[in-house]
Amino acid sequence: MTVNRVALAMPLAYNPAHHQRDMDYSKGILSGFAAIFLAECVPGSWLVFRDISREKATGLVALAGGLAESVFSPPFWLLAVLFFALFYAASRLRNNLLRVFLFWIPTLTVAVFCIAVVALF
Repeated sequence: MTVNRVALAMPLAYNPAHHQRDMDYSKGILSGFAAIFLAECVPGSWLVFRDISREKATGLVALAGGLAESVFSPPFWLLAVLFFALFYAASRLRNNLLRVFLFWIPTLTVAVFCIAVVALF
């Protein structure tokens, strides 16, 4: 078995195709994460608080039960798919300014907010 010592000594060159592929994966994952969190928080939080006041339940158990229940509802998944499609389409825009305002700012804001909420519990 022969080993090309020159090839081993040379650092890997920057390949823009690999960078673009990695960014595409990152944008898709960030779009999905933001879409699921928005679909859970936007209508789900109002329904949870309505159910808590109706049942006079208190504590995190009532809140967690309501949030878990909304994950299994069809409107949740419809909203999640809609948000994902919007974010994913915005991530593909050619105009940098529109891409920043319609994709990067909303998705990163939602991701930071989600991490903050999870850190509180």
